[in-house]
Amino acid sequence: MHMLKLDRIDVRILALLQEHGRMSNLELAEAIGLSPAQCSRRHHRLEEGGVIARYEARLRPAALGLHVTAFVHIGMERGHMRDLKLFRQTLAGMPEVLECHSVTGDVDYVLKVIARDLDGLNVFLTERLVALPGVNFVKSSVCLEEIKPRSGLPLPE
Repeated sequence: MHMLKLDRIDVRILALLQEHGRMSNLELAEAIGLSPAQCSRRHHRLEEGGVIARYEARLRPAALGLHVTAFVHIGMERGHMRDLKLFRQTLAGMPEVLECHSVTGDVDYVLKVIARDLDGLNVFLTERLVALPGVNFVKSSVCLEEIKPRSGLPLPE
């Protein structure tokens, strides 16, 4: 992918959109000090260039009855390379899995998982996750407190 060259105005637009994704073009233009037309062109260029991937609403899990977050480490059985595509597709379809990362080290995958309660997490881990093809072991750590929630990416200065 081609990287767009970003100037300080582009960076300011990105910073504002990361913090206030629902800003109108007029509000954004006023905050940056550009005309609405100039701001719109730059904003569109950032979208078309793939710098802005998507827009989304950030929901509060507790407001939806989701009270347990866990980080799950998965070790795969060796020799099950043929099952990796099915494993990844199945994980992608599980709504409890918020994030999935293939990692280096003692485990093969790290997941961020959400559940209503500890019983729900237990059912997810013992009945669904360990039953996936090629899974050798699963270790989990329950989050006690979220100290720094997901935030925007660090932007160039």
